[in-house]
Amino acid sequence: MLITPVLLCGGSGTRLWPLSRKSYPKQFVPLVGEETLFQASARRLAGSTERLNFAAPVVLTNSDFRFIVVEQLQAVGIDPGAILIEPEGRNTAPAVLAAALHAYEQDQNAVLLVAPSDHVVPDAEAFHAAVERGLEAIAQGQLVTFGIMPTHPETAYGYLELAEPSDGQGAPVALKKFVEKPDHARAAEMLAAGNYKWNAGIFLFRASDIIEAFRTHAADMITPVQSAVETAQPDLGFLRLNPDHWGQADDISIDYAVMEKATNLSVVPFDAAWSDLGGWDAVWRESGPDINGVVAGEGATAIECHNTLLRSESEQLELVGIGLNNIIAVAMNDAVLVADATRAQDVKKAVAALKEKGAAQATEFPKDHRPWGWFESLVVGDRFQVKRIHVHPGASLSLQSHFHRSEHWIVVEGTAHVTIDDREQLVTENESVYIPVGAVHRMENPGKVPMVLIEVQNGAYVGEDDIVRYEDKYARGQGAKG
Repeated sequence: MLITPVLLCGGSGTRLWPLSRKSYPKQFVPLVGEETLFQASARRLAGSTERLNFAAPVVLTNSDFRFIVVEQLQAVGIDPGAILIEPEGRNTAPAVLAAALHAYEQDQNAVLLVAPSDHVVPDAEAFHAAVERGLEAIAQGQLVTFGIMPTHPETAYGYLELAEPSDGQGAPVALKKFVEKPDHARAAEMLAAGNYKWNAGIFLFRASDIIEAFRTHAADMITPVQSAVETAQPDLGFLRLNPDHWGQADDISIDYAVMEKATNLSVVPFDAAWSDLGGWDAVWRESGPDINGVVAGEGATAIECHNTLLRSESEQLELVGIGLNNIIAVAMNDAVLVADATRAQDVKKAVAALKEKGAAQATEFPKDHRPWGWFESLVVGDRFQVKRIHVHPGASLSLQSHFHRSEHWIVVEGTAHVTIDDREQLVTENESVYIPVGAVHRMENPGKVPMVLIEVQNGAYVGEDDIVRYEDKYARGQGAKG
């Protein structure tokens, strides 16, 4: 059976601040293990098994993340079938419908496996087996969702009430109803009852069946989303959904729009390990605490601590905890979180408070990722800024100039091909070059290894919007950065 994975790749990730932020949310971060959650999700839904054959994935994301998606897929050797760019976030219902309409246009018999890209599923074989069991139900026209075996009375998840107890073998079971996120007492009751599962938000169905379900239960969404797909514009290998039509679609989840109304819904129980990493407490559990309940990352040291997570994301910052109990401490170059572990779900309140005071740390990641690589500010002062810039092999920044600043570039790794007005030159390690105010310039990495340089900016204004762009291989407009 050929199955097309649909990876939903949006979101702001506020509950895992400061490591996850609006400009670089949790799916792109290696929270557990060396791979990012997005990469692990893509690899889990790639290749083939005895009964499954996964097609190239369809990814739904936004314009800011499109090059990050491509870069991270390339790093794990996966070529996407399509990357649909949502002009704005409209929740999961329009996204799923757009993917279904796009897939149906390519193949009227298309089977879709829709999954968030930020979940942890350690046992890929067990998940594949669950998908295989779901194929039996979709052959009968069912819409299939996957119910996770609860391990504790969780209040952060919605639940699925099964119409009858599971047979213990994972066979599909009819769904009785969706249950909203409960309080702790109700969650404990459902855990004891045994016929409730966590709602993972993972779905399996034929494209034709989910489109028909939308026609039945959310008919007003068909026209704007279909129009957005039919008039989508190709852009450097991406497919940009039409913003005018897309903006007319309801901002609503697939559960509310369709699934809670559908009568042809089956649940495949999934009893293996799973987590949506919805907070630092979940990261602590998935990271394997030691005998004292301590998780200490490479840059952290725990002394006489218990049930504590210590994590430093800076090579220059060593995090030390002494005598801590039930504490989450996460340190980065520009922000530090210290919280009681029982308040993990309240981290989003910190993000809201920082937004209110206008702190850039609320949404902006220290490393600013661009199509060509990334940069980070090392020092910012009056009339100057120092950056570290990383350029991928074969990549180049736009041909540009600045009104208010000059720049000094010192190459510390690799080789840069530099254009300054009508002059071109190669600048190698330990060499530097000066770009005067107003000079039209560009840097490129002609090599096969990353190129890293230190940039020192001097001038009356060193903001990212002081840029005039003349040429750009990534087709970004004048308002774009970098």
